[in-house]
Amino acid sequence: MLSFCCTTTLPPPLSTPTPTPTPNSKPPSKASLVETLRTQVRSNSFHEAISTYINLTSLGIHPDNFVFPAILKASSALHDLKFGQQIHCNIVKLGYDRNSTPVANTLVHMYGKCGCEIDHVYKVFDGITQRDQVSWNSLINALCKLEEWELALDAFRSMGEEGILPSSFTLVSVALACSYVLDGVAGLRLGKEVHGYALRTDHDRKTFTSNALMTMYAKLGRIDDSRAIFKLFGEKDLVSWNTIISSFSQSGRFYEAMELFRCMVLEKCKPDGVTISTALPACSHLELLDVGREIHAYAFRNDDLVRNAFVTGALVDMYCNCKKADVGRKVFDGAVDRRIGIWNAMFAGYSQNGYYDKALELFKKLLEVSGLLPNPTTMTSVLPACIHSKSFSDKKTIHGYALKLGFGKDRYVQNALVDLYARMGRIEISKYIFDTIENKDIVSWNTMITAYVVCGWHEDALYMLHEMQRSNTSNEEDYGTFKGTFKPNSITLMTILPGCAALTALSKGKEIHAYAIRNALSSDVAVGSALVDMYAKCGCLDLARNVFDCLPIRNVITWNVMIMAYGMHGKGEEALELLRMMVEEPNDANIKPNDVTFIAIFAACSHSGMVDEGRQLFYKMNVEYGVEPKPDHFSCVVDLLGRAGRLEEAHQLVKAMPEQYDKSGAWSSLLGACRIHRNVELGEISANNLLQLEPHIASHHVLLSNIYSSAGLWDKANEVRRNMKEKGVKKEPGCSWIEYGDEVHKFVAGDASHPQNQKLYSFLENLSEKMKKEGYVPDTASVLHNIDEEQKENMLCGHSEKLAIAFGILNTPPGTTIRVAKNLRVCNDCHAATKVMTKVLGREIIMRDVRRFHHFKNGTCSCGDYW
Repeated sequence: MLSFCCTTTLPPPLSTPTPTPTPNSKPPSKASLVETLRTQVRSNSFHEAISTYINLTSLGIHPDNFVFPAILKASSALHDLKFGQQIHCNIVKLGYDRNSTPVANTLVHMYGKCGCEIDHVYKVFDGITQRDQVSWNSLINALCKLEEWELALDAFRSMGEEGILPSSFTLVSVALACSYVLDGVAGLRLGKEVHGYALRTDHDRKTFTSNALMTMYAKLGRIDDSRAIFKLFGEKDLVSWNTIISSFSQSGRFYEAMELFRCMVLEKCKPDGVTISTALPACSHLELLDVGREIHAYAFRNDDLVRNAFVTGALVDMYCNCKKADVGRKVFDGAVDRRIGIWNAMFAGYSQNGYYDKALELFKKLLEVSGLLPNPTTMTSVLPACIHSKSFSDKKTIHGYALKLGFGKDRYVQNALVDLYARMGRIEISKYIFDTIENKDIVSWNTMITAYVVCGWHEDALYMLHEMQRSNTSNEEDYGTFKGTFKPNSITLMTILPGCAALTALSKGKEIHAYAIRNALSSDVAVGSALVDMYAKCGCLDLARNVFDCLPIRNVITWNVMIMAYGMHGKGEEALELLRMMVEEPNDANIKPNDVTFIAIFAACSHSGMVDEGRQLFYKMNVEYGVEPKPDHFSCVVDLLGRAGRLEEAHQLVKAMPEQYDKSGAWSSLLGACRIHRNVELGEISANNLLQLEPHIASHHVLLSNIYSSAGLWDKANEVRRNMKEKGVKKEPGCSWIEYGDEVHKFVAGDASHPQNQKLYSFLENLSEKMKKEGYVPDTASVLHNIDEEQKENMLCGHSEKLAIAFGILNTPPGTTIRVAKNLRVCNDCHAATKVMTKVLGREIIMRDVRRFHHFKNGTCSCGDYW
């Protein structure tokens, strides 16, 4: 007897068995009982079949090679491994394990489907004396069920070596294995061979084989090959439509998925639960709320769909993705079969809509009253709420809870933990967790790239993208720029593009744009919005507008990004025109301005000197647009007034803010304005209020110190610096970036570490003499230190933006536009010097500081010296 067979008694009947005969009745015959059992299995009445089996054995009737395959199928369907092992014991006792190939084949299938250890599968298979095609199919299928993809392919090769020809069922399992092997290139190569074999031998073009091949190509990133197979179908069945719609949806090609869904309906193929739960995620990503509602109405009219847990979960997800979390909650509350997947969808929905406390309250309800246990997906859905909830202070405890549940090595939980620690500012822990993930997937890489972007480590984010590509490099030419299994998807692109924007890495951004076009990702609304932002922040406003105009669907983020782009470039009139278009003209999904829209508009007005226009909008935004002014809006308008020199009006606006509002942003705007206009008295008032609210923010101390220095109050300036040192508050050093070739070069004020350091300083000294002849006078007032004028001039040469510009001039051909980004406001001297540089050198220089863009050309700046 095999060591893993169990000798415990059979379980009690799960339903009323076939009636036991009374003394006066004739007992049922073996033939009738066997036929009853087989009929019950064929009709999926598996519990009744087990009851019949127990009744059969209690009558002393020995099961045979007709009974065992049927009852093993029932055990497999119920995933009842222990009962299956008991059946195996009876099979061994009666000798059917070696004498009946059909019985042994069914045993192999049962162990695979019940998730048994792989050794048990091999022991049964190795004991089959006369293996047939079904034996090999059962083994390969079992190995696929156990996700032993490489072993499944090895078994397929062994099957060929024994001279057994594969059937359509074999090809289905092998195609599945090809989809998941770690070496995606080898999987594709073998998958193509399987496809070729199917074309040569499967003359009937069996639909299930073609469905499997479609799925295989999609999972290997060859979605267009999936479509080609689909087009060749003679008669498309429901599974075929579901397969192709799912393939496009899971590949991020949501527009095409929805178009296929429309074609399916037009061809009178009735959608089922799989169709609906596949189409709804595409609606979610495209934010097609009206289409989602139509699908919901269709499901509501079909009772089976309303009760389908997968459909309910997809509906919750769709409404939450379309910013209708309240409707998602109604669907959740009305769920007939509220499985853990529906809870997870609601957790994720609350988190992505910013209802973090509600997500945690619902999580508490799950633990206390639902009777369900969290799974790894639960933890990944709840972790974002733990990150952002202010009432959940000890963030690390959720990590401990996940470990307690045994999810510490679960890849999905690890991915969420990488994000958790990054948002806590602990990037080193994020990287450690990332490095411990055994089988990284595309989400793992995307999460780590996001972690670096969140922490401001943009160069490391770009390096991680490079590592992601290099980790799965192949020699096949037809994989394009990005090779291997982990091809960047829409999430990768929308994650990395802000890094390109922050570093003004225009060449890298254009590469990513080209990749997006080649892979049909550029029309994705999230990728498109990120591209608009990248081009705008790299100084290419026309390219940003071109991308904006070409997007088939725009959401409110797309509009806001474009308005913000005009604002950064000092194009206030264009920003206001875009707001008018957004409100008055028919647009995508009836989009309306939101909080962020007005922040962008006020910034545009501020950088364009359009004080009255911005002020008027502020006072009518609630009445005309239904957007109530928040603290950020007050901060923007204070900046608008302060930058224009209307400091007292700005001060009165801060004091007029509702008591419950956080005033730190508004006081900070006023302090910045006092620095520009050198107003010591109001600057002190602003700084005192700020240092009570945010004592450890370095910029508040620095601005106050600079106000004192500008007024020649050196003792007070030094006292502020001493206080900073005592409190451990460190000033952020001025940094500038410039892209050259495949690298982004970083310069820090007074930097002496760059390989071209001596060459840069020498160039700037010589250039300074030429500039003086053109009327340039160093603005030593920008050096806020109590030193002599000559020392101040030398310090001005070491400003980071000047070093970056010098590097660009020395390393690029004449006439090339220089693009530089800086993390702080450009100082008065660098601004004046750059204007003269463009005149002396005949170059255009585009500089982005922390506030806005400056386009320098022919001795002038686009800001009109208003910044």
